[in-house]
Amino acid sequence: MKQAVMIVGSIYGGLSVILGALGAHALKKVLSEVQLASFEVGVKYMMYHAIVLLLVGFVFNFETKLQRTMAWSFAIGTFLFSCSIYFLSLSDVLGMNFRFLGPVTPLGGLFMIVGWVLLLISVMKKYAK
Repeated sequence: MKQAVMIVGSIYGGLSVILGALGAHALKKVLSEVQLASFEVGVKYMMYHAIVLLLVGFVFNFETKLQRTMAWSFAIGTFLFSCSIYFLSLSDVLGMNFRFLGPVTPLGGLFMIVGWVLLLISVMKKYAK
């Protein structure tokens, strides 16, 4: 599990740099300011949670269900949140209607919040000894 968390964190970190560069250069010409701002929110949250996944990968061994659930909440939440924003922002450019993904964004956000709450509990348990 530890290796999987570190791999996902690394992938998210790399993707956020690639997508951030794409947004700053190529997409700047084809997206509206509002679409570009939304796209950048997805990139920022992906990078933030890449860093979190790497940090929790260094700190925890994922021996408990609580720690495993925390990591999966961050990983799944980040994927749902950021990817849904990417597709919603790129709807016009791709010529496809991705509005059905609208409810996925807050669901991803909820997973990320759960991850943070479980991180707090995990830290309190780990260092309360």
